[in-house]
Amino acid sequence: MGEPVEGEVLDGGSGPGDGLGAAGRALADAVAGLLGRDDKAGPAGARRSAGARAAGSVLTEVISALAGAARSADTGGSRPGPGRPGPDAKGAKGGGIGPGGLLSDLLDAAAPRLPIRDAARLRAAHPGATDGEIADVLVARAARLTAGVGAATGGLAAAQWFAPPTLVAVPLELGAQTVLVAAVEVVLVGELHELAGRPAPGDARARAGAYLASWTTQRAVGTGGSGGLLSMLGTAGASAVRRRLTRRMARSTTSMAPLLLGASLAARSNRKATVTLADRLRADLHLPPAATP
Repeated sequence: MGEPVEGEVLDGGSGPGDGLGAAGRALADAVAGLLGRDDKAGPAGARRSAGARAAGSVLTEVISALAGAARSADTGGSRPGPGRPGPDAKGAKGGGIGPGGLLSDLLDAAAPRLPIRDAARLRAAHPGATDGEIADVLVARAARLTAGVGAATGGLAAAQWFAPPTLVAVPLELGAQTVLVAAVEVVLVGELHELAGRPAPGDARARAGAYLASWTTQRAVGTGGSGGLLSMLGTAGASAVRRRLTRRMARSTTSMAPLLLGASLAARSNRKATVTLADRLRADLHLPPAATP
């Protein structure tokens, strides 16, 4: 899978016997590998092509992790938590949880393990660069990777148009794209906060929850519109994450367009959404705006 990004891999997660915890660890490892391979790819052109190749293999790993989490949910293997209904929750299809709930639980399980570097490590990785220049690099990397994930999903869908029986896997691929893109963006959110000198307070799990809340609201931690950290730790916060993931997955349906049109549309949509998120956070965090191309 490649070497993880050099940085602070926040510890946490569920026990080894928890199917959801195992899927969360697999998602965090996939993100670390994806980020690490991009950092080693060299010039921008090489990074774009390497990112697309890496996204394809990582997407397959996340699809497997998501399938495992779904099986665990259907059999009651994942433990209920704050905002997480158990397998007998009202309205759960087939005794499990809905797709939005499954994706939010998976992202929550992965968040404390995502490789988020602190300001010192970020500046050490970019010696001589200003904070604005470092922020530009972080945003460009995240946008490149989320676009690559969208393109990879579209590529898989294009192949399936020629094999109709495999179309049953499409929802799983959409879910994998959604949660993988979200995890890459949560890393971006955390590193922009760290770079701005406004790291989230608390221990590793609390910081991960705060950055996940920031991703959900698209506002910096501690701002008036962020909803507050405590609200994100309970039922209201879990519902907000589910709603954001469900909306994101709905937009991801562009990757299911025929042939390779879906790959192009999904790549463009993901890139735009990542850049928009970054622009909002940079304004909240008083980081310099993006450099004009």
